[in-house]
Amino acid sequence: MKAKHKVVSHDKWLKQRETFLKKEKKFTHMRDELSKQRRNLPWEKVEKEYVFEGPNGQETLAELFDGRGQLLVYHFMFAPDWEAGCKGCSLLADAFERDIVHLNQRDVTMVAASRAPLEKLEAFKRRMGWTFKWVSSGEGDFNYDYFVSFRTEQKKKKVFYNYKWGKREAEDLPGLSAFYMNEKGEIFHTYSAYERGLDAPISMYQFLDLAPKGRDEAKIKPHPMAWVKHRDRYGT
Repeated sequence: MKAKHKVVSHDKWLKQRETFLKKEKKFTHMRDELSKQRRNLPWEKVEKEYVFEGPNGQETLAELFDGRGQLLVYHFMFAPDWEAGCKGCSLLADAFERDIVHLNQRDVTMVAASRAPLEKLEAFKRRMGWTFKWVSSGEGDFNYDYFVSFRTEQKKKKVFYNYKWGKREAEDLPGLSAFYMNEKGEIFHTYSAYERGLDAPISMYQFLDLAPKGRDEAKIKPHPMAWVKHRDRYGT
């Protein structure tokens, strides 16, 4: 942000704001069209049986739907040997925590899944005051099949993340996957998003984009989100 920003009269401010509104409306319509195209993408049938450890014991992917037809799974970065979940994922979890009750009214169930054991997930969940369902995928194939975790032998080579091959140091990375179940009980993988594809669900960023300085992360090292902490650790 410039040290000295342009300042104009109210009438000039209003005129430029009205002009910019036309661009915002165009962007909104473009986003609506993109969302429509996303929904029209082809699906792939889920053939593998995935089992998770949750508050109710072992549950299959089908049981995670909880009687609804749509399921969103947030791939929360929490490796088995970590003592706390990823700070960035915690920021996103803070955002979707209170959305789930509303999603349920639209035939959508949302859960988080991580490789860490259930007892660690439950302890961190209590610390953060969250209520959403969080299941452990353990060392099963789920995280690896949806390209958010990488085995040691995979990391020695290039790994596939966000639909491209590259070198990654992290053993776990974030993502969000969507699934649909039909009346026959067949499950389909409809969509997955990673990296900036997870930007929109972080409501805090949407508010920062409206603030005068915006996200203001360009000079933050070693990466733009390095400022983020668990919300109970700010000021410590």
